[in-house]
Amino acid sequence: KMEAAKKSFFSAAAFAVVGASANREKFGNKVLRALITTGKPVYPINPNSAEIEGQKAYPSLADLPESAKESGIAVSFVSPPAVSLASFPAAASLPPRALWFQPGASSGEVVEEAAKIGVDVLHDGPCVLVELNFHH
Repeated sequence: KMEAAKKSFFSAAAFAVVGASANREKFGNKVLRALITTGKPVYPINPNSAEIEGQKAYPSLADLPESAKESGIAVSFVSPPAVSLASFPAAASLPPRALWFQPGASSGEVVEEAAKIGVDVLHDGPCVLVELNFHH
């Protein structure tokens, strides 16, 4: 099931990163840069930045352009559980191809609520950086 969920995540036409950071030391920046290497559109979600790593940033998933929503987007969460939870209504309305919670971004409640969205959910273990063999 995990492999199928990964496949569904990486087969998305675009990615959004909730908790994207402009600080290159931070996980939220590394995950963003790793996904950029796929060559697909990547949308950083950060209410305090206009642009991160050359990509236009959006305050929330609800602010993504229609084109992003229509293309089939997967969402990576590199955010505290409370922030992840708060973005679920917007995530559900995308609707996303898959949701991937990086280590530290999920909790029991987060996983339970994410399951209700009805898409593939990855949590507790695999990391986008490892999957994409990204070490910067």
